[in-house]
Amino acid sequence: MLFASVAALCYPKAMVYDANCCPFRFGLGAFGDRWTLLIIRDMMFFGFTRFQQFQDAGEGISTNILTDRLARLVEQGIVSRQKDPASGRQVIYSLTEKGKDLSKIMLAIFEWSDKHDPETLAPPEFADKLRTEFFADSDAMLDAFQRMHTDAD
Repeated sequence: MLFASVAALCYPKAMVYDANCCPFRFGLGAFGDRWTLLIIRDMMFFGFTRFQQFQDAGEGISTNILTDRLARLVEQGIVSRQKDPASGRQVIYSLTEKGKDLSKIMLAIFEWSDKHDPETLAPPEFADKLRTEFFADSDAMLDAFQRMHTDAD
């Protein structure tokens, strides 16, 4: 009955839709296409912060799509965009708190894919490390990844 009540509230007339009533629509509107999720993945798990790093990741994203998705992520408040203090012509992208809150979703996607994709290229030790050390506490996982990427710089 709960679902019927929500549906009646969000869809009072046939063919009328309020995107704000559906959490799935809201989420998919913010991060639901493949390029956006791959950008978030690269930021979260690999520490990417620069346009060229995303471009060189091997996914084949075109510059116009990458520019558009980064702008959307900034507009959504998932990613911040700041000028690089060392080089005023370059930009540094980073996950905001709202972006970091996607860690559990990203981990769930990883876990599901690792379980169901027999052709995954993710190294088993990486999957095991995520599963054993980080799934229990995504905040600790993000901190660990951030330290790892900060130490590498």
